[in-house]
Formats: sequence, C-alpha cells, structure tokens
Amino acid sequence: MKVLLADDDPQLVRALRITLAAHGYDVVAAGDGAAAIAAAAAEHPDVVVLDLGMPRLDGVAVIEAVRGWSAVPIIVVSGRTGSADKVAALDAGADDYVTKPFQIDELLARLRALTRRAGGAASVAVVRFADVEIDRAAKTVTRGGERVHLTPTEWRMLDFLARSPGALVTRQDLLKELWGTEQVNDTGYLRLYVSQLRKKLEADPAHPEHLLTESGMGYRLIVD
Repeated sequence: MKVLLADDDPQLVRALRITLAAHGYDVVAAGDGAAAIAAAAAEHPDVVVLDLGMPRLDGVAVIEAVRGWSAVPIIVVSGRTGSADKVAALDAGADDYVTKPFQIDELLARLRALTRRAGGAASVAVVRFADVEIDRAAKTVTRGGERVHLTPTEWRMLDFLARSPGALVTRQDLLKELWGTEQVNDTGYLRLYVSQLRKKLEADPAHPEHLLTESGMGYRLIVD
C-alpha cells in the first residue's frame, strides 16, 4: 500500500515515514504542493496524506488538482482547526480531516478505513436505478437521459451510498464522510440532504423506492 505524504515539516515527515513503514506502508514524500501533485501523477499512490499550509501550492489547491483526474482517498492532516478550513478542504474533495496534534493510532485507523472504502468502491463505477444513472468516475448523475445538478454535499452523500448499493449506511458514517467527524451534531442536515436528493431522483419523493430511511440507523440505496 503506497502513501503519498505531503508536508513541509521534515521532522513530521521523517517520523511518519518510519511509523508508516513499520506498519507495512510504502511512503513517498513531497515537501510542497507542486511536488505533491507531481508525485500523485507519477507514483499513483493508494492514499494521500497532506497538510494544508504548504509552500508553492496550498493543500486545497493540491486537492482540487488531484481531483481533476483521480479519486484516490485524501486525508488532510493540518494544524488549522477552524471550521472554514475544514469545509474548504472537504468541499474541494478531501475524504477526511485530522487535526494536529494527533494520535498515530487514529491516523492509522483512518487510513485503514479509507483504503477499505476505496477498495470496495472500485468495483461499482456506474450505479443505476429506475431512470437514474450515477457515473461515479465522471461524477455525473442523469435522470431520463438529462443531467441532474447536485450540490457538492448532495453528490458526496449519493456517492457514499452508491459505493455499497443495498447496504445500510449509518448516520455516523455519513456524518463522518460529509463533515469529517463522527462528533458533528446531526441537527437535521442528513434528513434535509436526503429529502433534496429524493426530490431530484425519486419518481414520488413522498414515497421513495430507492433512497430509503432505516429508522434510527441510517440510509440505504436500493438499485434495480
């Protein structure tokens, strides 16, 4: 398993390289944003771990560039704790966000979780139900042959459900996927986004047949 580690702190890079190597990871390091993009293109890593505050190009710019051609899992590891920084990184396409300082066990667990998801997701590139087609590689949704506009958050929710069609996706997993932490308070945001997706994709949003709620647990995407 190859990890691209992009951070301009040489001591942190050295420590993480040793630790990750001890757990069986092959580590490629980049000290700035431009080098990170070049390494992502040349090395084809299985997961990217990057800081936001790097020289030449910051982490958000790196995420946006990589997302232009790759769905590789990306974990942001940053000392920036503000919600605006987290939202910017996640909206750009990051899959997870870890705040410095962090416990190495937490980072390893998140690496394992992301690589498990990525491995399961690769087998289902296009998901179809009724007259809806979800092209996960192209990041497009059509209904009856017409393009459906989704917001970035709506897309991430639908894509996460589409990774495992028919399987229950818990509210905690969805919250973590959308906002980077299981501790986000669910104040109805999940219900709101599911309702919006039903209006755009279900024949009868009031009586959904595909985007189903499992009371007290989470959601399930039923395909044909």
